[in-house]
This record gives sequence, C-alpha cells and structure tokens, in this order.
Amino acid sequence: MADTKREIERKYEATPGLRLPDLTKAGIARTEEAATTELDAVYHDTPDLRLAASGITLRRRTGGADPGWHLKLPVAPGVRDEITTDPTDLLPGELADLVRSRTRGADLVPVVRLLSSRDVHRLLDEDGTELAELSRDTVVAERLHGRRATAQWDEIEVELAQDTDPALLDAVDKRLRKAGLHRAAAPSKLARALAETGAAPAPSPRPGTPRTAGDHVLAYLHEQAEALLSHDPGVRRDLPDAVHQMRVATRRLRSALRTYRKILDREATRPLVDELKWLAGELGAARDQEVLAHRLRARVAELPGTLVLGPVEARLTAWAVSGDTDTRTTALAALDSERYLRLLDALDALLADPPLRKAARTDPEAALPDAVLREYGRTADRVEHALGLTPSTERDTALHEARKAAKRARYAAEAATPALGRPARRFAKRMKAVQKVLGDHQDSVVARDTVRELAVAANGAGEPSFTWGLLYGHEEARAAARETELPEVWSRAADPGLRAALRS
Repeated sequence: MADTKREIERKYEATPGLRLPDLTKAGIARTEEAATTELDAVYHDTPDLRLAASGITLRRRTGGADPGWHLKLPVAPGVRDEITTDPTDLLPGELADLVRSRTRGADLVPVVRLLSSRDVHRLLDEDGTELAELSRDTVVAERLHGRRATAQWDEIEVELAQDTDPALLDAVDKRLRKAGLHRAAAPSKLARALAETGAAPAPSPRPGTPRTAGDHVLAYLHEQAEALLSHDPGVRRDLPDAVHQMRVATRRLRSALRTYRKILDREATRPLVDELKWLAGELGAARDQEVLAHRLRARVAELPGTLVLGPVEARLTAWAVSGDTDTRTTALAALDSERYLRLLDALDALLADPPLRKAARTDPEAALPDAVLREYGRTADRVEHALGLTPSTERDTALHEARKAAKRARYAAEAATPALGRPARRFAKRMKAVQKVLGDHQDSVVARDTVRELAVAANGAGEPSFTWGLLYGHEEARAAARETELPEVWSRAADPGLRAALRS
C-alpha cells in the first residue's frame, strides 16, 4: 500500500563548518536536534534519463524513518508529491504504472547511488508541534550507469510539516540568506549528482521564442502535450479533476491540429487527430460520469426534505459508485494500452519533426486570424441553425453541435492569444461564455435521460418515483432557461468587428 504526502521544501548550498543561524526570529519557538541518520538511496531511471528530464525521481532508500521506494512527482517549483511504498527488492507495479507514460516500456535501471549523513533539526512552535524539519546533509554521489564517477557536497534542506503555512519558508529563508547561505542551483540531489558525475539528462525539446505562425502553433502543442503527460499520474491516482484536465489537454491538441491545418499538413496529422479523439472518448466516460453524479447530488440536496420521498440518495449513490467503477476501469485500460503509448510516441515525433506548410513561415498576424475566424464562422452557422429550430430532440442535438464548435473556436483563440493579444483573449472569453450556456444545456439533456432511468428502476422496485419526476422537471426548466439565455450570450460574442480586431 502506497502512502502519499505533499513535499514543500527549499534547498541551500552549505559548507562543512557552517553554523546555523538562530531561527527563533523566523516564527520558530525552539529547535530540537535529533540523532544523525545514515541514508542509502539508489535512484532508478531509463538509460537515457527520461524521468530526470521530467523532474521525476524514483529511488529505493534504506535508513531513516521512511525506508522503501519513493516516487516524487513535480507539482510546482519546490513542491512535489512523494509516494512511498514498502522496501521490496523489486519496483512495485503501482509506481511503475505512474511513470509509464514517460518510460513507455524502457527498462528502469540504477543510475545513481547517494549516501547521505543527515543531521536533523526539528523546528517547533510554542506547543511543541513540528512546523518544519531542517536537515543538514553530507552527500556522496556515485554514478552507476555509464561513465563511473563520484561527487560530494553539503547542503541544507528545509521541509514543511503537513499543514504548515508556506509563509514559514520565506521567514526561514530570510534568516538563512542573512547567514550567508544561497539557494541550491539544482532542484534535487539527483539533479546535482547527475550534473557532477557525468552527463545530465538531455532537456526535452522546446521551441524558442515564437516568431512565425508555425512557432506559435508548435509552442501551444508543446504546452498541451506536456499537460497531457503531467496529468497521466493524477488520473491513475484518481486525483480530483485529473481526468478533466487530461481530457482538456487531449481535446486542445486535437483541436489545434484540425484548426491550424494550413500551418501543419493535415494529411500527416490526421492519424494523430484520430487517436486523440479515441483517447478523449475513453477519458470522457469517466469525466461525464463525475460531472453528472455531482449535478444530481446537488439537485437532491437543494430539495426540501419533505419532497425527498423514498431512498433517493441511496439509489443515486449506488448508481454513482457503479458508474465510477465502470468508467474508471475504461480510462485506466486506455492508459495501460499499447495504443496509448504509440499515440504518445506519435505526438513526440510530430513535435520533433513537424510537417510544416508554407504558411508556417509567415507572420502570425497574417496566418492565425484566418484560422480563428474560420472556427468562429462554423460556430455562428451552428448556433443560428439551432436557434431556428423549435424545442425538440433535433434542437438538443443541434445545440450540442454548436457547443462543440464554440469550444473549438475558443481553443483556436487561446492558441493564438500569445501572438494576437487582447482581441484573441477577449474572443476566447466570449466563446467560453457561449460554451458554458450550451454545456449546461447539454448536461441537462443527459441528466434527464439518467433521471428517467433511475425513476423506472425505482418504480420497478416499488419505491416512490415522485422525487425523480420532480428532478426531471427541474432539469427541463433549466434547459429551457439556457435556451432563452443563449441569444443574448451569442449576440455579445458575435462581434462584427472581430475580423478587423484580430488583424489589427
């Protein structure tokens, strides 16, 4: 069983004779020194150091209070999620799965061994509660793969205890800097060990400062590709919103490849577009189930208790749990498939050698507005078609198609915003408003279908169906309200000066 904690820390260069400053002026009541600990950690990575290149560390450590396998996933600068399992000889499968999108079947081998002699100082408040831990480490690093070499250094690490205000780090930082300490240049011990014992990992390819239309589109694709990879472990860990964020990255990639087909050859990108559609669909079931369950629970919670007749909440919970299990199984099966890994390989290949067309070499102000305007025109056609229909299943379908077009237009504008500035940002915001109204309408359509199914099941079990009928009526009214709201929201988005603004 794995344990997870959020690690918030800062590292500093140190020398063997350095005296620690008084930290009581940094919000610390007193310090308590613990016994020196000897730590032995072997870090694992692919031979070409793919994990290190992504800021991920995977080690098996003995000694200290938490021996075992440790996987650290970056969250933000100085912030990582540390996942720890028992000290088994073999790498636990659950940790291997969390880095699968990075390793893609490559072997994980020992690359560095770190021997650390650690002096620990517990930083306490007036009640004796630990606020942070200051560790003074003497580190010996040995390269285990490739060229054999060693390195040695001293460092100080300050790590917050759980639930401590991060502002404490700033106060401690001020005292340590005043004492002459400097922040460590390397983000981790492993990064420093790799740099000082041989070749560091090759940085992931990133475009330089965008200048041409192609540069801007590729920068956006790089950003979304990294988002897709970064959210993969979160989906596997069942973190809140991870499925949504990964699906959004997938959709943005697909949308950009379709929208900017005059920048990137459409015939070359078509297979990847199809695979991204597949992945979004596999992730979509889990996300749609999550949204629908939250919506229906909220609707029931809004009802007066006197109108909730029968085991409504119990039936809703049973439905949600069953659906969560099924859709999560589907999402994980997709991430564990060879098809997914080949998709990631294809995405890497595209970014490494993009099939650029002639328009990619032009100024962004000349090429990008046409793509955004084309998506705007598609959205306008679909919205106007939907508004011309009478309320019906056909109109529900047309509004859903309009929603998808608005989302694609929004993504097109977001990709173009770094080049086109305020007009594109404003347009993206307006398309988001249209998308929100249409999205709530579609959610209501799906919710009504589910409520009806739950009502039929309740009736068949001899339970009152009154509350389910009430929920159906509420969703019907909500959909009607969104249809009434749409013309005004669309009129604000349908800017007659859009073309001129985007080209200004």
